[in-house]
Amino acid sequence: MTRLAVTTSPDAWDIPALRFGVAGLLLSPILVRRGIALDRLGWLGLGGLIVGTGAPYALVVAVGLRFAPAYDAGALNPGCMPLFVALIAAIVLREKASKAQKFGLSLILSGALIIIGGHGMAWSSLRIFGDALFLIASFLTACYTVIVRQSKLDPIHVAALVSTGSLVIYAPIYVVLHGSHLAGVPLTELTAQLIFQGIVVTIISLVLYGRAVLILGASGGSAFGALVPALSAVLAIPLLGEWPTASGWGGIFFISAGVYLASGGPLPVFLPCRNDSPSENQCT
Repeated sequence: MTRLAVTTSPDAWDIPALRFGVAGLLLSPILVRRGIALDRLGWLGLGGLIVGTGAPYALVVAVGLRFAPAYDAGALNPGCMPLFVALIAAIVLREKASKAQKFGLSLILSGALIIIGGHGMAWSSLRIFGDALFLIASFLTACYTVIVRQSKLDPIHVAALVSTGSLVIYAPIYVVLHGSHLAGVPLTELTAQLIFQGIVVTIISLVLYGRAVLILGASGGSAFGALVPALSAVLAIPLLGEWPTASGWGGIFFISAGVYLASGGPLPVFLPCRNDSPSENQCT
């Protein structure tokens, strides 16, 4: 949907305005009631939340989607996030990855390199620039994930902090530099993007993702990110007419498998059959 927006009437500057203009207003009462949680976050943590999935993050992704296709974004942005989460956890929290997680991280890195370097005839410096922005966005989301896990804040409170903080910071800049652009966007397109960007992405997805991190942990929650690269590629075909190359499908497969392993996804376990009685054969 964001790729569709930045390649039609809205542009990259409009995406954060659409997201946080709506969500910031809707969630501001929660922030007024609960405060900005400096006792748990500190100014650095609060800034990390806003940058990690707020207006800066949205702008980076939107600009990247202006130059690179949606399946690149799906593979490199959420797909590479567990790699950055593991690196941050190892450096900051002194966490050690298991052998399965290390193997999964190596698959993610291999898949990312395949996607970045395997564009074939579609290779261009602008597409490489877009891919680099997706990796930056992935790192920002990883920082957000670690902060959410450490703070243990209610997901709706986190969404309010991100959305209202982004509104306060980004709205004045947008109005001064780009304020009249949305007036020229067709009403039906503007309405669809307002609902998707302002409610689905910014409120519903942030709350559900934050809840998943609290229930499953940062690594377990991101295990479901293994679905994102493939789903992004599949949905981009009917919506945008963008078909991944053979190397692109290969990179998506590597990243999906790597995310699953790196995030602690369970592997099937086959135990030998045991004969508890002459008439009964049980396999577990």
